[in-house]
Amino acid sequence: MSDTVVVGLDVGGTSTRAVALSLAGERLGTGRGGGGNPTSHGAERAAAELLTALRGALAGVDPARVRAGVIGLAGAGRLLADPAGRAAFDQAWAQAGLRCAYAVHGDALVAYASGTAAPDGTVLIAGTGAIAAQVRDLRLDRVADGHGWLLGDAGSGFWLGREAVRRLLADLDRGTSPGPLGARVLTELLGSVEVADRPRGTVDALVQAVTRRPPVELARLAPLVVTAAVEGEPVATGLIDEAAAHLVESVSRIRPADAVEPIVLGGGLLTGDTPLAAAVRAEAERRWPDAPVRTAGDGAAAAAWLAALDLPGVTDPVALHALLVPPTA
Repeated sequence: MSDTVVVGLDVGGTSTRAVALSLAGERLGTGRGGGGNPTSHGAERAAAELLTALRGALAGVDPARVRAGVIGLAGAGRLLADPAGRAAFDQAWAQAGLRCAYAVHGDALVAYASGTAAPDGTVLIAGTGAIAAQVRDLRLDRVADGHGWLLGDAGSGFWLGREAVRRLLADLDRGTSPGPLGARVLTELLGSVEVADRPRGTVDALVQAVTRRPPVELARLAPLVVTAAVEGEPVATGLIDEAAAHLVESVSRIRPADAVEPIVLGGGLLTGDTPLAAAVRAEAERRWPDAPVRTAGDGAAAAAWLAALDLPGVTDPVALHALLVPPTA
């Protein structure tokens, strides 16, 4: 087993990361490509980015040493159900020189495994969207939310952006001057903090600025809310508290009140030093006081660890996790 290499990929909408690891924990190579989610970019482009990342990770590695691989991405089920998409990924895998099999797992499972080696637990992800999932025997079991911007994703980046605009529109309807957060939203969407003599003109301009773009782009306003909350702006801090309550409520749909298994927090809004991450962690620790709350880490390394679990001779998954996956808080 000392010569065995495993490959893991963490495929997102904006970037694709790959890593080649020995079972002794040696990082043999890393690679990066552009967005590789086939749902967002199409199978052919996604496969091309996958190949770019793989070639980077395997630049100094004999592909014959690679015994297993895992690709983690959102919408894994759609890829597996699409023969053309799977064929494109198969071709990229072969073009990288790999002859071993690979598995495809959802990004929620990979995020969970990046934070803990425990076979059972819960993962909560909040980025542009939001989803909670229960993990059993390192397989996704029950899922809550992840319903998309129109029907759900409560507490997500989209939700924060939309609510910030809604609060601003309410102020304008009342004839109230926008507060600090509203001023930032105005500047971002209209290029100026000025309100027209007739506020309805500004309302109409805001509505048009939002509706002429894809709805999910409201998520780009989420950093404005986070920054304003850090500064103590009341509307922003209120939105952060509401978002945290929504996210933890999603977890409570699928997680028993007396559960002690770990909770892993993932996604851009929950993995950095953000007020939303702190609020969600505090509320999760209050509701499940006996459960460790972890932060998701290196998804590509976690995917490689998941790949290694099916190899003969791997008898201590927890010890292997400690070797392959960098620890997180």
